[in-house]
Amino acid sequence: MCDDRAVAVVATIGVYGWTVERWLDALRRADVRAVLDVRQRRGVRGAEYAWANAKRLEEALDDAGIAYAHVPELAPTTELRELQYAEDEAAGEGKRSRTRLAPAYAERYTGEILDRADLAALADGLPPEGAAALLCVERDPKACHRSLVAARLRERHGARVVDLLPE
Repeated sequence: MCDDRAVAVVATIGVYGWTVERWLDALRRADVRAVLDVRQRRGVRGAEYAWANAKRLEEALDDAGIAYAHVPELAPTTELRELQYAEDEAAGEGKRSRTRLAPAYAERYTGEILDRADLAALADGLPPEGAAALLCVERDPKACHRSLVAARLRERHGARVVDLLPE
């Protein structure tokens, strides 16, 4: 955790359910200074969410004065994503309507990705003022690996976690 303050603040935010204007407004209201993109693929299908594709997203954040970093070491592998998709299909959910992570996915993501990641360095690099936001696509943080990262930052590095959700 940053030495400059007692508690680092980590927000989580998705793409689904937002317009770029409302998304940026939510980041500003939460005093987010940096967005940490934890997606493997930095693109979203469909015109509605074209703003969240890497180049457009980075430009919008730059215009808003918010730093951006891609953190691929926290992204799930293709194999893990396929595991979650199979669970979604069995539950009759799609990525855009998912409400929870499959237990097998969460267990494997934790063991294969999160346990190997250098979260101390990430925590030390959080903005000294304001918040950092973990970004992925799912609307609900409980349906996304970003919740696992945020929980680990809270448990091991004392971060305060705030979930930003579309209205």
